[in-house]
Amino acid sequence: MKRETKEKIVIICGPTGIGKTATAIELAREFSGEIISADSMQVYREMDIGTAKPTRSEQESVPHHMINIVNPDEPFDAAVFATMADSVIASLVQQGRLPFVVGGTGLYIKALIHGLSRARPADAEVLIRLKQEAQRSGSEALHQRLAKCDPEAAKKIHPHDAFRIIRALEIFEETGKPITSFHEKHQFSDTKYHTLKICLSAEREELYSRINQRVDIMLEQGLLAEVEKLLRKGYTADLKSMQSLGYRHMTEYLSGETPWEETVHNMKQDTRRYAKRQLTWFNADPEIKWFTKDQIDDIRGEIRSFLA
Repeated sequence: MKRETKEKIVIICGPTGIGKTATAIELAREFSGEIISADSMQVYREMDIGTAKPTRSEQESVPHHMINIVNPDEPFDAAVFATMADSVIASLVQQGRLPFVVGGTGLYIKALIHGLSRARPADAEVLIRLKQEAQRSGSEALHQRLAKCDPEAAKKIHPHDAFRIIRALEIFEETGKPITSFHEKHQFSDTKYHTLKICLSAEREELYSRINQRVDIMLEQGLLAEVEKLLRKGYTADLKSMQSLGYRHMTEYLSGETPWEETVHNMKQDTRRYAKRQLTWFNADPEIKWFTKDQIDDIRGEIRSFLA
């Protein structure tokens, strides 16, 4: 039976290091809410420091969902996220709790609200062949091929991100069209929920300073030791989870590929670039309302109006 009215959810998004967690916790406590993490890395168990997971006390102050739900070597993507988050939202609404979807993974948020653009299943044979090619020649070789057929996608995908490179190449081989064309067509269509979208931002200088500081804190907290522990447990450096920000940089250092100072520099630089890409993504959504984290009273007003 079709729902008469769409459930209301509040989105708190923004670039990495902007202060989404603290803002969302304060708001969720005030509005009888619970937090659904929309972070593609916080889903992984044992990856705590490099993913900047909410602390135990933060998670105790407001219930959090979609954190620590899969192992680092288990498959997880936006489609799985959307299905699981739908279930959490239905449960929270039934309990009279306000769902706060909080994170910086734009694709996860889009998949939750709009569904995914991909209407057809992937061709398993093509995927297997491309994976074998990646193992033989390396993901960089596939990335060079992607740059020729879909330069826009190649700009957005890291040469070591074999999972996304293979997916983009499979779509091009099967349809003759770049993956970006499907994203553009889909963009911001009909929605499953009635949403209030709040995006936190800051002046570039302030944001980059916060990111540099955050990297230093992660390293002080023991990110290198966390990665060493994961490798000892058999989670290899080529896993999708281990190719992410911070983890990739630590494995490159541990393998002797880059010296420490260069590793830290690269991690800060790549995180700043990632934040820039996040802002580009969110800027494309005309429904988003922009605030700084200091404008919490204004955000409260928006939520009150939304709920009324």
